[in-house]
Amino acid sequence: MAAGGRLPSLWERVCAEYEAEQPQFPDVSESKHGSVSLEAGILQPLHMEQFYSAPAADTVVQQLLPISEAAAFPEPPDPKTCSPQEYLEYYIFPVLLPGMAELLHQAKKEKCFERKRTKFIACDFLTEWLYNKNPKRKDESFTEFFSIPFVNDWLKDHPRPPIPLSLLLSEEAASIVIQSFWRGYRVRCDSEIQELRQWQKQLREDKNIVKRVKEFWTKQEAKVGSKSEDSEEHAQNHSTSRF
Repeated sequence: MAAGGRLPSLWERVCAEYEAEQPQFPDVSESKHGSVSLEAGILQPLHMEQFYSAPAADTVVQQLLPISEAAAFPEPPDPKTCSPQEYLEYYIFPVLLPGMAELLHQAKKEKCFERKRTKFIACDFLTEWLYNKNPKRKDESFTEFFSIPFVNDWLKDHPRPPIPLSLLLSEEAASIVIQSFWRGYRVRCDSEIQELRQWQKQLREDKNIVKRVKEFWTKQEAKVGSKSEDSEEHAQNHSTSRF
């Protein structure tokens, strides 16, 4: 039972089972044990090629399953006739878990654990990783997420909105934009610059610059219209004179 008499959530039960399966460290204090097990079990780099050979898959399954269950599968079960649990534990988890570990590493690089909003999309990364780590594509070159065929087909019918510029800018680029805006603001606050802007505003109001510009473009449009009418009339007269 959790604190306050409430039942533990699914995530709390998963974490408790994971911690219970970790080896004990008699020389490490309990406060340090959690961080050591997390780094050792989840965040340490994994050699992905180990998860695609049959012996390596057997090793992973035996590590993931209790001893009694691992002993029940001395040979790979038939994927067409095995139970859903057997299929997941033998065929899905050995491929999916390394991808989830790489996902955590990439999320850490993208500072997802430090910021509320980032450009990193976990589903996109995992899709790209699983597609390129597919054993059937072993000898093929790396394919980016947006170049994957089924991703292309999906995005044609379900286009995404553009990513905000604030998420695309790096820290250096964002700092340059902020500093540029701040310098411009400080310059505009200068008394001499304020006086110049007031003078320009008064000049526009006195000479009615906006009205003059409109009149100028109206005259230009009238000239273009008269020229086009004259050319059409000349073409009609030339065609009638021929007959």
